[in-house]
Amino acid sequence: MSNKDKLENTAQEKMGEAKEAMGKASDDEDLQAEGKADQSKGSLKQAGEKIKDAFK
Repeated sequence: MSNKDKLENTAQEKMGEAKEAMGKASDDEDLQAEGKADQSKGSLKQAGEKIKDAFK
């Protein structure tokens, strides 16, 4: 996995955490859900990259 991909996926996870926290603080359920979705996408991308690396 390239460091760029790793960094981008981690950034997406962290942005998701921030969105979720903002949603909780402002009682915005849509923003919370969006944050959770971003975290999931980042995690899935990380897992996909790790699988690619395993087959190299």
